[in-house]
Amino acid sequence: MKVNDMFWFWLILGIIALFIIVKAIVIVNQYEGGLIFRLGRVIGKLKPGINIIIPFLDVPVKVDMRTRVTDIPPQEMITKDNAVVKVDAVVYYRVIDVEKAILEVEDYEYAIINLAQTTLRAIIGSMELDEVLNKREYINSKLLEILDRETDAWGVRIEKVEVKEIDPPEDIKNAMAQQMKAERLKRAAILEAEGEKPE
Repeated sequence: MKVNDMFWFWLILGIIALFIIVKAIVIVNQYEGGLIFRLGRVIGKLKPGINIIIPFLDVPVKVDMRTRVTDIPPQEMITKDNAVVKVDAVVYYRVIDVEKAILEVEDYEYAIINLAQTTLRAIIGSMELDEVLNKREYINSKLLEILDRETDAWGVRIEKVEVKEIDPPEDIKNAMAQQMKAERLKRAAILEAEGEKPE
């Protein structure tokens, strides 16, 4: 072999070796967890730091284990007394069991959103409009309880649920605004009358 051919041989061999070494190293952050799959089977867990795998044979799957926030998009729901309200919420959750989060559900965030929407619809549907407007804490706690119980099988803990907005129908909003205006006028009249009382 010529010197030039040897140079190219060793250069290509070095590049291939470097590529294999880079593919063999998986860096996992402190806030992550994960599994190693070999030919479709779980063979081990990824630990924070540097993990060595067999390139092209092993597939690492990482999961963020920090608390995450997902928005439940606004949707119209029907109350027990047939009023339509628009409700949106946020869910705070985190993965507590990496194996379940990867193996038991395809996309846990999407599953949480769908479960939260259907559960929220069921809770709102079991209450009358007046209750829905006045019992936000009850709705939050009930939603948290149900979601946390159901997502346990996915290795996910629901840490907090907040209903952000409960938007009643326009006619109800107008009636509430008129009632508030009437109460303000009544208070103003009382204050004015008290100010005119002789001492």
